[in-house]
Amino acid sequence: MDVEKKDEQPLTTIVADDKHRRKRKRRRCICLSVIAVIVLLALIILILALTVFKAKKPVTSVNSIAISDFDVSVNLLPPRVSLNISLDLDISIKNPNKVGVKYRNSSAILLYKDKDIGEVPIPAGEIGSDDTKRLNLTLTVFADRLLTNFDVYSDVISGSLPVSTYTKISGKARILNMFNIHISSVSSCDLNIDISNRRISNQTCHYKNRL
Repeated sequence: MDVEKKDEQPLTTIVADDKHRRKRKRRRCICLSVIAVIVLLALIILILALTVFKAKKPVTSVNSIAISDFDVSVNLLPPRVSLNISLDLDISIKNPNKVGVKYRNSSAILLYKDKDIGEVPIPAGEIGSDDTKRLNLTLTVFADRLLTNFDVYSDVISGSLPVSTYTKISGKARILNMFNIHISSVSSCDLNIDISNRRISNQTCHYKNRL
């Protein structure tokens, strides 16, 4: 009676299969390790972006507004007012972020009853991390913009000229060299110029900061 013999694999085939399994296992371990490192780095970046490097609103404050030049003359017939007024505007912008903020070209505007009567440019610049930048600006009235405004005559005769200033700074902060956060800071001040005493009275400022 013949006994059926089982097929036996050569030793070399078994060794080759074992090496192949070990290589696949190593590749799988390497892939899992790389994925784990990427996920860990992503979590660290997310935690830093939400805590230490979380974007914060800039803080603008108007330190002072002073009259640097003042000259006014009134003609009764025909009724006409000639104004020469310059205001020194001292503004501070604080950057509370852990990264620097770059801001674009802007301007400060002098308004009379919502009409633009003076302007001074603010060149682009940068505010360092946790730093404060001061801007010293001089706003001068463009006299020709008031020639057709008859309210100026009555206000000057009454002894009080209401004006307002408006300043907007816009820029961006780059977080971890990956994310750009756009920010803006606006300051506006309503004030009265006391004609007879040549000083500023009733100054009220408002601030609006946003990301």
